[in-house]
Amino acid sequence: MSRYNAPLALRPDPAASAPTVAMVMAAGLGKRMRPLTATRPKPLIEVAGRTLLDHSLDRLRAAGVKRAVVNVHYLADALEAHLKNRVKGIEIAVSDERDRLLETGGGLVKALPLIDANPFLVVNSDNLWIDGPVDTLRLLASNWDEERMDALLLLVPLARANCHAGQGDFHMAATGVIRRKKPGTVAPYVYTGIQMVSKRLFEGEVPEGPFSTNILWDRAMKSGRCFGAVHQGLWFDVGAPASIRKTEAILGEL
Repeated sequence: MSRYNAPLALRPDPAASAPTVAMVMAAGLGKRMRPLTATRPKPLIEVAGRTLLDHSLDRLRAAGVKRAVVNVHYLADALEAHLKNRVKGIEIAVSDERDRLLETGGGLVKALPLIDANPFLVVNSDNLWIDGPVDTLRLLASNWDEERMDALLLLVPLARANCHAGQGDFHMAATGVIRRKKPGTVAPYVYTGIQMVSKRLFEGEVPEGPFSTNILWDRAMKSGRCFGAVHQGLWFDVGAPASIRKTEAILGEL
């Protein structure tokens, strides 16, 4: 079977290593998490005794990531103070969006000069994941193919998307190529907020100012260069206060 038609790996290549740099998306307003976000940014909400931001940084550090670029906007001073005083073992760079919230795509574009790796990881700070039999980020890196990929999204089956109220995001072929679901339908996979991307994703015409990463993914999908890999462990969509209790209850059973 050609490597271009081969299914993606379920176990990491022993020689594979995760990128050394990750972007952590932490600039959102956290509207769905109100009233908890009235006085603190969403990434500093605690779940199971640690902030959402620290859970993400713990996983990055465990996978061998050396540097995390974190964007800030809402209650940015609190986030920066936490990063400076509470985070150890990983280098932190701040991408400052105080003047203007740039959404996911615009935030990545602004942070690119701080990201000295290619490819690199991107992690949303409002989800929480637990590794399965293997390290999740190393598994993602094992499936990266520089020749045919511009983006590799970590997906979880809809049936295992804890605390998630949606109807799925993507369909995925055996080769890992993904496509969006049609409006009003259900799709078998949910995007986890974790991806590995090449800086090629940002080449060509890119919108200025705030825009969604969806625009870049759609372009990559049209050219067959947007892929998915299936998460082997637990994943939680910690988007609202009720999700915290549900997540902690499930974690307490482990």
